Amino acid sequence: MTQPETTDAPAGERPTAPPPPLGPRFAHLFTFSALSNLADGLIYVGVPLFALTLTTSPGLVSLVTTAITLPWLLFALVAGVVIDRHDRVRILVIASLVRIAVFLGAALAAANDLLTMPLLLGLLVVLGTAEVFADGASSALVPDVTPRTRLGAANSRLMGAQLVANSFLGAPLAGFVLAAGAGWLFGVPAGLVAAGVLVTLRGLWGKVRRGHGDPGAPSAEAPSSADRSVRRELREGLTFLWGHAVIRPIVLGGMSYNFLSNAYMAVFVVWVVGPASAVGLAPEQYGLLAMGLAAGGLAGAVLAERIIGQGRERLVVAVTWGVCAVLLAVPALVPQVWSVAVAFTLVGFFNIVGNTATSALRQRLVPSAILGRVQGAAATLGFGSMPLGAALGGIVAELFGVRTLLLAVAVATVLVVVLTVRVLPQSVIDAAERAEEQRLAARDEDAQRA
Repeated sequence: MTQPETTDAPAGERPTAPPPPLGPRFAHLFTFSALSNLADGLIYVGVPLFALTLTTSPGLVSLVTTAITLPWLLFALVAGVVIDRHDRVRILVIASLVRIAVFLGAALAAANDLLTMPLLLGLLVVLGTAEVFADGASSALVPDVTPRTRLGAANSRLMGAQLVANSFLGAPLAGFVLAAGAGWLFGVPAGLVAAGVLVTLRGLWGKVRRGHGDPGAPSAEAPSSADRSVRRELREGLTFLWGHAVIRPIVLGGMSYNFLSNAYMAVFVVWVVGPASAVGLAPEQYGLLAMGLAAGGLAGAVLAERIIGQGRERLVVAVTWGVCAVLLAVPALVPQVWSVAVAFTLVGFFNIVGNTATSALRQRLVPSAILGRVQGAAATLGFGSMPLGAALGGIVAELFGVRTLLLAVAVATVLVVVLTVRVLPQSVIDAAERAEEQRLAARDEDAQRA
């Protein structure tokens, strides 16, 4: 928790130092993230709506989510090795340029009425692959451009920007952009990502070195040789993740959570959009519904650093994950616009606080030199479960109905939260924090002697 700056202190008390600023490099990364996520908001909401013009089958609509998330299962581990071996800013730029090319190709096909379901799914796979590298590099850059003591603040701001851009801005606009023409649905994101690339080139290119936000930190933790075995480096990331008493349960819990939530969201549009749906929203209103999610997320981003603090991460995970799990049942039990909007607002708040806590904790506990590989391993499990969940959600919804799926996911998610919290005592988290602080202190002492 940050403390306010003070100039005078009562006798016998030390004045509290102000927290270090996040800095201009973080500001440029933040701007890139906001622009990129605004593009994502248009795509993640607009593409399922576009798919509804091609088919009304829940199983086929769920393939949209499967296609864009499948690359996390296939390439996240390799992406982690690449991110640790090479310049993370350069990877971010190259992956973003690939995204721009995909957007422009899809816009051209859509403008000429050539964007069929198979072609759409193929383009989404390529887009998802580029996002694996872009998102991995962006996340790994956070501790490189941010003071270690401000990682909670940095992550809360980034996640707040993600929610606002995705849901508060991108989601409501998606329906209107699609109404203007399917070509605009892909052309506008291309322009947004291009602007993000320009910001990155201006503020981060050649200005980032690894080492928990210290621009002068040595890069001694980088891989010792360029010809190290890729298999060995993959094993190092997986071994660290699996052997860590804190990272392992968080990643496994997040994996299960993502699997279930994507089974839920892959067919959620069928439950709420259209005259035959339970809620009966028009396509243009579907994005507006997500504004509640963003509003709650923005509040969570503002308050996350104060709520989390050090020493109560387990409690934060238990409460935030647990409340979100229970709220998943609301749309199925009370299929009204107001109830879904309230539930989404609360989910947005608790989700951002919980994700901020786990992201900052992982960045504090994982050495920078292997952060890309550990994040790649975590993404393979966490994000890699998303296409599998989406596919299963489509099958279950086809066989038993969408309402049954939504309720089953809510119950299963509660069980995931209970199991995760049981194996993650706060004492283990505190011990891991102390061990990493001692390692960093020893590294700094060795560097000074050298």
